[in-house]
Amino acid sequence: MFTGIITDIGTVSKLEQHGDLRARINTHYDHNSIDLGASIACSGVCLTVIEKGATDVQNWFDVEISAETTSKTNIGAKWQVGAKINLERALKVGDELGGHIVSGHVDGVAHVTSITDEGGSTRVIFEAPAELAKFIAPKGSVALNGTSLTVNGVDDAHFGVNFIPHTKSETTWGDLAIGDPINLEIDTLARYVARLNEMQDN
Repeated sequence: MFTGIITDIGTVSKLEQHGDLRARINTHYDHNSIDLGASIACSGVCLTVIEKGATDVQNWFDVEISAETTSKTNIGAKWQVGAKINLERALKVGDELGGHIVSGHVDGVAHVTSITDEGGSTRVIFEAPAELAKFIAPKGSVALNGTSLTVNGVDDAHFGVNFIPHTKSETTWGDLAIGDPINLEIDTLARYVARLNEMQDN
């Protein structure tokens, strides 16, 4: 379980395909504080640490990624050696819940359709998969590439989010381009509300 508050920007340093995809991610996290088997959200995808270590200058951890996960996320399209990814370690009992409850199970891939500077912030319009659009509402929460964000407006399958400078500097959102595929996890509460409404309609 996560909160969508990014605590590090990792770098993909190695990719190996042996059946499943194995990735090495460089991190500022102390490798001694990472347990084998721990869950780390990597751009919103909950992945399990299978190995860890450190060089003279860099801590790292390895994860394995199934073909199913690769096909349902932006990993196949965006992960290459040198790629930057948002990192968040799993929530511990007593931690501050600064964002919203995020499972790390990506529901689909959205795409960036517009980027516009508005004062000091940047407004980004995304297009969600049609089957997920009904779960996205103005002032509701979404997790995009693992980041807990508030939706500012919705127009059918398109929705907008504003990024303040702090968010762009502390995450990978400072390096964004039109057309980029983005891991989307809808708010669990929104899913339950939609389901209850469907049951009431029936």
